[in-house]
Amino acid sequence: MSVGYQVTSDHQLARLLQIGIVLEEVVEARAYHHHEEMGDDDLDEEIRNLLSHAAEESNEHRERLEEIIDRLDVDSVPFEEIEALVEAQYGQTKPEDFDGVLYDQLCNEETAYKFYDDVIKAIEASDAQFTIDREELVATLSEIREEEADGVEEVTRIMEGRE
Repeated sequence: MSVGYQVTSDHQLARLLQIGIVLEEVVEARAYHHHEEMGDDDLDEEIRNLLSHAAEESNEHRERLEEIIDRLDVDSVPFEEIEALVEAQYGQTKPEDFDGVLYDQLCNEETAYKFYDDVIKAIEASDAQFTIDREELVATLSEIREEEADGVEEVTRIMEGRE
């Protein structure tokens, strides 16, 4: 998702963070989907650990995003509205559209990285005052973005090791 603009209000920030929460839910659901579809016998330990870590990390990211939203001075946007936005933007692909678990996981990690990168740039481009401290907000989102970058690197390392 290309945010492509400045974040000018708590409401707009909350909406973007809610999109992040749904994206994290997608990553977690896809990791569980692959694990269930393939089963323990078809997944080697390295991929099983990768999927498990991705699911745990997504859960942690959701919790961190929810904590930020709780501190903002906003009314909640209905989950169905956010889910529809995510589906329209990211729902064109399904896990089975990719040639293997690793390609799907790579796509998920890259999508999340790009999303957080765009949100950080939009926050930094804005001079709006938020209920939450801007430096703390950017630091938290930057940490999440770096964890997504680490995920991209890990998936790429595994893929290269299997060529």
